[in-house]
Amino acid sequence: MTDRPTASSGSTGSVPPRETAEGDELEALRTQIDELDAQIVKMLNRRARLGLQAGHAKAHSGRPVADSEREREVLFRVAMGNDGPMPQDALLALYRGLIETIKRLEELESARPERGSHG
Repeated sequence: MTDRPTASSGSTGSVPPRETAEGDELEALRTQIDELDAQIVKMLNRRARLGLQAGHAKAHSGRPVADSEREREVLFRVAMGNDGPMPQDALLALYRGLIETIKRLEELESARPERGSHG
């Protein structure tokens, strides 16, 4: 048990200054994380839209959705750009998942009938 007063103990509810400062710092960090998460979601969706556009270009030129050489290039560039603290294997796993998700989106898009076609 701690000596910290609780609301049920009849205390005035005041928090020592150190805990308030730490709480304020934590709240500020969480706000930054939330803002960054929003930016990451926007960037991931932008990345997906560009991947879909690349998929359309591949389809028009008769190329397959999967391009293992391009995937290796992307993963290599990501690995070379990683200066931590994100572990390399974790970052590459995230990117592999991203690539697979975008390929599935490309496949779904290519299976849909062309817009404007009748039938």
